[in-house]
Amino acid sequence: MSRPLDHIDVRPSGPGRITEPALGFTGWMRWMWRQLTSMRAALFLLLLLALAAVPGSLVPQRSSDPNGVVQYFKNNPGLAPVLDKLQAFDAYTSFWFSSIYLLLFISLIGCVLPRTVHHLRSLRATPPKTPARLSRMSGYTSIELSAEQGAANSAATAITTAATILRKRGYRVAAFTGEPTAGRRELSVSAERGYLREAGNLTFHIALVGVLITVGIGGGFGFNGNRVVVEGQSMINTLAAYDSFNPGRFFSPAELAPYSLTLNKLAVTYETQNKRARGLPTDYTASVTTQTQGSSRKTRRTIKVNDPLSIGGTDVYLLGNGYAPRITVRDPQGHAVFSDFIPFLPQDANLTSLGVVKVPDGLAKQVGLIGFFYPTKSTAPTGAFYSSYPDLTNPVLTLNAYSGDLGINAGAPKSVYALDTTKLTQLTGGATGVRSIELKPGQTQQLPDGLGSITLEGVSRFASFEIHHDPAQGWVLFFATAALGGLLTSLFVPRRRLWVKAILEETKPVRIEYAGLARGDDPQLQDAVADLASAHQAAFRTTREADQDSQRNIDLKGTP
Repeated sequence: MSRPLDHIDVRPSGPGRITEPALGFTGWMRWMWRQLTSMRAALFLLLLLALAAVPGSLVPQRSSDPNGVVQYFKNNPGLAPVLDKLQAFDAYTSFWFSSIYLLLFISLIGCVLPRTVHHLRSLRATPPKTPARLSRMSGYTSIELSAEQGAANSAATAITTAATILRKRGYRVAAFTGEPTAGRRELSVSAERGYLREAGNLTFHIALVGVLITVGIGGGFGFNGNRVVVEGQSMINTLAAYDSFNPGRFFSPAELAPYSLTLNKLAVTYETQNKRARGLPTDYTASVTTQTQGSSRKTRRTIKVNDPLSIGGTDVYLLGNGYAPRITVRDPQGHAVFSDFIPFLPQDANLTSLGVVKVPDGLAKQVGLIGFFYPTKSTAPTGAFYSSYPDLTNPVLTLNAYSGDLGINAGAPKSVYALDTTKLTQLTGGATGVRSIELKPGQTQQLPDGLGSITLEGVSRFASFEIHHDPAQGWVLFFATAALGGLLTSLFVPRRRLWVKAILEETKPVRIEYAGLARGDDPQLQDAVADLASAHQAAFRTTREADQDSQRNIDLKGTP
């Protein structure tokens, strides 16, 4: 009874026992390197990198939306600390994302370098010899030439003509003469093209390595900063001017190019015709005035969403907007102890906004206020206020006052958008029995306990700008374009081989054979073989006719 072909007879002991050699440390390292630099590992790491980038789109990132991170901690006090320990709010600089990034970088280099060396050797190599049996190849076809005394010359002419046609079509060609056997002789030409396909594939992978390198350089020497600017106010591109700043590992403050940016006006257009979409923003336009160091010229520019301003080696993006009520607090004698625009953070699409006011000095006690601003105040059936439209139609500011230690005297940094009320005494709202302070633009209300008064002077808009500097972004664009070009080349350039063979046998006419072979999918291969055969036969007939005419002329000249 026969055994299966894959049967392995392993004896437990004795001379026929199979013993595998131990790999050892070097062997295991070589095995791990081969696994890491395989194409399968590179594709897996690419997929893993894409998955690792998902948390960056699910939760706000400190590098681009620090205020969103603060708000996320408020809304999710239980989950946020856990995510923070996992570096979910710094996803693109986290240890797990960096590990995958570096492994992918090493894998691509280890995969691309040997292939590049092999490809360069292939470019210098001659096309392979013509197979013995072309009938097994794709698009095989053959013809027979009429038997005549000059059969050998006809075969040589056929091969020379085929080589000329193939060269004109961009093929690399090589002619071969087979060993004569039993009255049979073969002449052939082997042609190959499509090395650009492999070159495109290598270009794609090398460009990916270039993207990884340049992104790393840009992240190391660049920075991201955020600044909230109220209409009429300015910012100067210095380290102290940013609300949040995330430098690269190798960034130096000396690299900041000094310039100023003034927000003249933030214009927002809302949908008013479509009732279902009423209040949705249709356009944001920030009109700004810029001035660079050493220049007395001020330039008016506009910044739109996805249309940043380029200045001083940075790109200034318009990220968000909201309202900044101007609040003035006076002591009992009427002296202003605090007056400033306070940005309130939007909480919904109609810009119901939350803000904090801190008055550390000038009053009998330190005072903190937490308030909501409603651009268009409406009242729900429950009596709660809400904003029914995002524009300033019926603006109202409500505030709850607290007194006590604001926790800022110790010098520890505190968020301007948060107020720790654990050590404060609530004066209005809630269980105090005292109504919250309610203000419209121009109105003044008294603070509890005779602390003073508070006035809503007016309301301006603010714009949230992201200032981004990436010294390698031009190279990133270059390598990304090269990767796309290499990918398209590898997809649409076929790799194929064509052969033309002339067979001479005694007492038989010369037979010409044509065939081809594709490396990969090539639906045009059979058409290419048929087109070559047609063009070759036409050219060969023309050559033979010209030779025959020349021979007749020679014969006529030699006749007495």
